[in-house]
Amino acid sequence: MEKFVRVPPFMLPVGVLLLVTLSGLSRDSLAQVPDTVQFEEEIVYGTVGEEELTLNLARPQQANGEKLPCVLVIHGGAWRSGNKRVHNNITWEFAKRGYVAATVGYRLCPQHIFPAQVQDVKCAARYLRAHAEKYGLDPTRFGAVGFSAGAHLAMMLGVMNGDDGLDESGGWTDQDSQVQAVVAFFGPTELGADDIPQRSVPLVRDFLGGSKEEKADAYKNASPISYVTSDDATMLLFQGTKDPLVPHTQAFKMIEALTKAGISGRAELLIGAGHGWGGEDLERTISETYRFFEVNLK
Repeated sequence: MEKFVRVPPFMLPVGVLLLVTLSGLSRDSLAQVPDTVQFEEEIVYGTVGEEELTLNLARPQQANGEKLPCVLVIHGGAWRSGNKRVHNNITWEFAKRGYVAATVGYRLCPQHIFPAQVQDVKCAARYLRAHAEKYGLDPTRFGAVGFSAGAHLAMMLGVMNGDDGLDESGGWTDQDSQVQAVVAFFGPTELGADDIPQRSVPLVRDFLGGSKEEKADAYKNASPISYVTSDDATMLLFQGTKDPLVPHTQAFKMIEALTKAGISGRAELLIGAGHGWGGEDLERTISETYRFFEVNLK
């Protein structure tokens, strides 16, 4: 496990240091696909206008004909930066554990504002379901794990069903985009709430294309908490209590909504942790992530 070094959040895409170390691999091994893993890059999963949307996909070399659960891995970066490639190693780790896993690229703000990012990750889920036979996956067992802005998008995949919309973009509109299990690392849940820190306000504003006074509907429609119902995905939330970008009260709000709706799952508050962590906390949250998907998808 490489040493975790804290870097101010605007110097790197949000959460990058956590993401690089998440699988427990060193930087030197990030480019080495394990022998037991089949890995494909830059798969076009949808097209919007003239822009192709792509994902990288890992699966076991030998699945013995079994239909495997699928996990989408979604990068952070305040909806404006980051790259799916930082998660290649995470997809390999999932593949080694018997999953099909995809790290998903999506359109970024401010060039593309909400709902583009949500539409794109939903399209990725639909694409994979449409190609379940090709990739050897079970379309009824889908999960998503995300970090910061990616955690927000993963939660949106868990709470939005076919009646909630945003499935009209990119293709494969005959498929469902909702997932059955979500792990969210320090993701915002209610974007228009008063507890959003001042330093995060411009990030949310650029994502939604205006202030909450100007775009009240967008702030509501872009918030996972707005969609929680009794048939949503089970969730595991990780949140630091000293996060300068996403306060732990955002996790409280989601916990209360999930509890009211009768959704199973749990949340872990890491006391004193910020927007990302390392050491024993990192090892434990990694293990809990894999265990959560094992229980809920396998």
